Amino acid sequence: MQKIQHSIFIEAPVEKVWNTMLDDVTYRQWTTPFNPTSFYEGDWSEGSIIKFLGVDESGEAHMGGMYSRIAENRLHEFVSIEHIGLVDAQGNVDTTSEEVKKWTPAFENYTFTEKDGGTEVTAELDISEEHKDVFDDMWPKALQLLKELAEK
Repeated sequence: MQKIQHSIFIEAPVEKVWNTMLDDVTYRQWTTPFNPTSFYEGDWSEGSIIKFLGVDESGEAHMGGMYSRIAENRLHEFVSIEHIGLVDAQGNVDTTSEEVKKWTPAFENYTFTEKDGGTEVTAELDISEEHKDVFDDMWPKALQLLKELAEK
């Protein structure tokens, strides 16, 4: 595992950027580069379980996704997601297979910094070498969408 980091400056107050990133409706929009049907089940409170999921082309059946825990949540400052397993298409959670043990736990951290009348958002992720190039391509696109949504 290695860490990758991506940042963007958004001309909006930190509260608006935070809400745009984490609210259900806008989360589904800015995360489309990762999965066009991306959504989450759960909430962002510290210690809670949250599932990051997607649906198939029909929009009805789950494709599966990540099983995670909110490791830390400091309002308008920092949120840390600890990915601890996978969810399969039937909704079954896997936290113990050899495949999952290869990369868990993996952290996805967001830092929100007030700066120059706006907000700098930094995303830092633990990632496997095999997925690095794909995520290095997707993250700037996702953060650009977040910027566009928050600056409206």
